Amino acid sequence: MVMSEMTMIPAGTFKAQCLALMDEVHDAQMEFVITKRGVPVSRLVPMSPAKERSLFGRLHGGAEICGDIVSGIGEAWDAEEG
Repeated sequence: MVMSEMTMIPAGTFKAQCLALMDEVHDAQMEFVITKRGVPVSRLVPMSPAKERSLFGRLHGGAEICGDIVSGIGEAWDAEEG
């Protein structure tokens, strides 16, 4: 993705045309520098495409084993009483 140009725009103009400028940034892949009294204060830039995470290992570290999960707890269950 190549940024075509960077345009300076006063904050008042940005406020009045915000939604249209957001569309222009997305469509033309351009960047705006928003100024207050001629001093740059912020930038409006297009988003980078989100990286898609693999399903493999996605839940790694999401659970924790606390104690012995195989042995019984020493109490009889109703299902065990034939």
